[in-house]
Amino acid sequence: MYAGDMTDVVDTKTRSRIMSRIGGKDTRPEMLTRQGLHRLGFRYSLHDRKLPGRPDLVLKKYRAAVFVHGCFWHRHDGCRYATTPRARAEFWLEKLTGNVVRDQSNQSALRALGWRVLIIWECALKKDTNLAVANLAASLKDPTAEFVEIGARDLTE
Repeated sequence: MYAGDMTDVVDTKTRSRIMSRIGGKDTRPEMLTRQGLHRLGFRYSLHDRKLPGRPDLVLKKYRAAVFVHGCFWHRHDGCRYATTPRARAEFWLEKLTGNVVRDQSNQSALRALGWRVLIIWECALKKDTNLAVANLAASLKDPTAEFVEIGARDLTE
């Protein structure tokens, strides 16, 4: 069964409260990425307000901005986690599409400033955290990698 076709198991008020508590910083996928990169010897700063989109991690040595994207919130194309809630579908489509447009704008602005943009998707971290972070590390070390996305389908050893 496709996750987007399931009816909600909680009432509307509870779902609203749950969704409102989801933060934009220090999420589990972000913490896994940070811990993995740190263990591999990478040093970074967090959420640099001076850069478009306030990237989750900024590695100045590599002139790289890393975004840790949730598949649902940032609409990972073709991912099983990028579902659309059935309740208030129009609201959600507008909100989530707005996130994608803002992401693309921020990525373009970063690249115009000479920054490399790397995105690691939540699904990759769920599938194999160590491999996902290793792929991210390899991309950081590759100076020709100007724009990289790492999702579950991209994981190769």
